Amino acid sequence: MEMPPPNAAILARKAELLKRLQQVLPDDALISDEAETRAYECDALTAYKCPPMLAVLPRSTQEVSDVLRICHDMNVPVVPRGAGTSLAGGALPTADCVILGVARMNEVLETDYANRIIRVQTGRTNLSVSGAVEEEDFFYAPDPSSQLACAIAGNIAMNSGGAHCLKYGVTTNNLLGVTMVMMDGTVVEIGGAHLDAGGLDLLGVICGSEGQLGVVTEATLRILRKPEGARPVLIAFDSNEVAGACVSDIIKAGVLPVAIEFMDRPCIEACEAFAKAGYPMCEALLIIEVEGAEAEIAHQLGLIVEIAQQHSPVELREAGDADEAARIWLGRKSAFGAMGQINDYMCLDGTIPVSALPQVLRRIEEMSADFGLKVANVFHAGDGNMHPLILFDANKPGDLERCEAFGAEILKLCVEVGGCLTGEHGVGIEKRDLMLHQYEAADIEAQVRVKDVFDPKWLLNPAKVFPLSSTESRRTVCLAAE
Repeated sequence: MEMPPPNAAILARKAELLKRLQQVLPDDALISDEAETRAYECDALTAYKCPPMLAVLPRSTQEVSDVLRICHDMNVPVVPRGAGTSLAGGALPTADCVILGVARMNEVLETDYANRIIRVQTGRTNLSVSGAVEEEDFFYAPDPSSQLACAIAGNIAMNSGGAHCLKYGVTTNNLLGVTMVMMDGTVVEIGGAHLDAGGLDLLGVICGSEGQLGVVTEATLRILRKPEGARPVLIAFDSNEVAGACVSDIIKAGVLPVAIEFMDRPCIEACEAFAKAGYPMCEALLIIEVEGAEAEIAHQLGLIVEIAQQHSPVELREAGDADEAARIWLGRKSAFGAMGQINDYMCLDGTIPVSALPQVLRRIEEMSADFGLKVANVFHAGDGNMHPLILFDANKPGDLERCEAFGAEILKLCVEVGGCLTGEHGVGIEKRDLMLHQYEAADIEAQVRVKDVFDPKWLLNPAKVFPLSSTESRRTVCLAAE
């Protein structure tokens, strides 16, 4: 969906803003040419596009502070951007905004193995954090599927997880402190290189706030010792419901694998054609990985296999060596790229109680028939973080709208069975109007008041997270008071 071009007022404001920004930033940190700003017109939710007024690429906390102070003075909205991998439109610009990208802020600032921490600039990619400490046999646990590209800034904004979050938790469980710049340019330090900071848990408010409260420029992260070993097992079933029931029984038994991943037939077929990992052609596939000492691995896998056998799997394959383990994971790691090879799709992100997996999978299948759109399911089954991929034709009139309506019904279902609208992708623009399905008006108002405290002018990441009916009038009033 293309947005209209900027009007004369925006162009005049752009000229004034550019002049002021040139006083605090080097020329190569400013992107003002209309053709070049189109590189920032959307994130990974490509159905919606709008070139920003300007884009800036600072290299330090001080430069971020200078940019925000100027934008605050001129009442210019700012959209923070990590690597642009958001699937919920979290970094979608508006025509009158400045995109503030942190991609050039990618340095390791401190590594402390004795206290198991690393401090980095937040433009650093997720995978490269582990890369910085792997020679000392440490790693950073959160591992989103986009970890090769996604930035720590975005991980913090969306509280990202990944395949191994079942055992190690998501970003909030591995984040110790941040340096954050407020919209008026004030720099604050929250948390630090220790387990718990005194006072209010502002770090818990910041992580997952989707760029609504400030721009995080530096992060202190927990790093962990690599386990002695790890081994996955692949289990194939003849129905989605049976696979879901197996996951529920494993969790109920008190077994804690490092990961439980789910793939259904459409996803299996696409991944096998793309990656040729040697997957069996079945209705549903689980990849379950355990780790630890050899005796611990053997014990856990024994319990998992025993539970799985009660559900009559059509195939059960345990990795015998590192090569077999890599092949088991190959298809799952290739899933989103594989699906993109064959169809346009929208990737959803909802979370449900693990016990509701069979019910939800059955209902999604029924809704797929009702809407006339196919669905491929691939998700983190261990913690109930679902990622249904709704297939549609972007060139067919009405298909996108039908896809969005289908997606909304899936997310409503997640809430109705006791889950929530998002596990790790965030709300962005995709789910903002569904927030009233999960929260009462009073709950939304309480969240909005937190935003009032951190960003009184409502300039940070506008038109995201909160229903427009709850926020646009507030922003208008704030700006009119200037």
